[in-house]
Amino acid sequence: MFLTLWATPRSISTAFEWMMRQRGDFECFHEPLNELYYYGEDRRSQRDAHVEARPGHTFAAFWNEITALAERRNVFVKDFAYSVSHDLDDAKLAVMTHTFLIRDPERVVQGLGHHWPDCTWEEVGFESLHRLFSRVADRDGAAPPVIDAADLTGNPEGTIRAFCAAVGIEFIAEALSWEPGERAEVSWYGEGTGPWHDNLRQSTGIAAQQTSYPPLEDSPRLVEMYKRSLPLYEALAAHRLGAAPPPT
Repeated sequence: MFLTLWATPRSISTAFEWMMRQRGDFECFHEPLNELYYYGEDRRSQRDAHVEARPGHTFAAFWNEITALAERRNVFVKDFAYSVSHDLDDAKLAVMTHTFLIRDPERVVQGLGHHWPDCTWEEVGFESLHRLFSRVADRDGAAPPVIDAADLTGNPEGTIRAFCAAVGIEFIAEALSWEPGERAEVSWYGEGTGPWHDNLRQSTGIAAQQTSYPPLEDSPRLVEMYKRSLPLYEALAAHRLGAAPPPT
């Protein structure tokens, strides 16, 4: 099985990925396409152009490796649609089982703007996420699963139960908790985990985050990104899974 979680930045997606790693039945990949977007030989962004790419680190090489691996074992990839919009043809879409994770765009824009004050509209991620969702829904004739971060943190067990049922995998309760510690598995070679995953390092499970950010009103540019994101978020949220009831 080739299972993909498409998310926006700052959407608690890495905690979701960490839960998938605790299951033990998937080989998990942390944002391999986003890493290529910034650090690959055929990178799309010059944000970290000073970081030299590894030889052969290309989008084509990744697809060859991941599809071959997915023929032999279960694979889970967490990533951002904007990283790969230019390279995601119908054949690639067809080999994946797609799930989408969204979050209140105010928190997404605040969080991304806090780490990257010069973040772009593309990097906010809602436009490409909505576009990809529509492609998958049109192809399949039904909406793929959508998880809202508020449901995920408000009711982790019920939301993960609903996700597992939607994609056809076993629910494993033990995967919902873990020990705090370093998270080297979610770092890229171009950077350390840095402040991006401070909450994850301290966490013992999926929970609401209390991080405080400067108000959006401090940046008219971020306010505009939030306003552009809101209708896209609402369109996706109309398809949210919600939480499954506990077993009887």
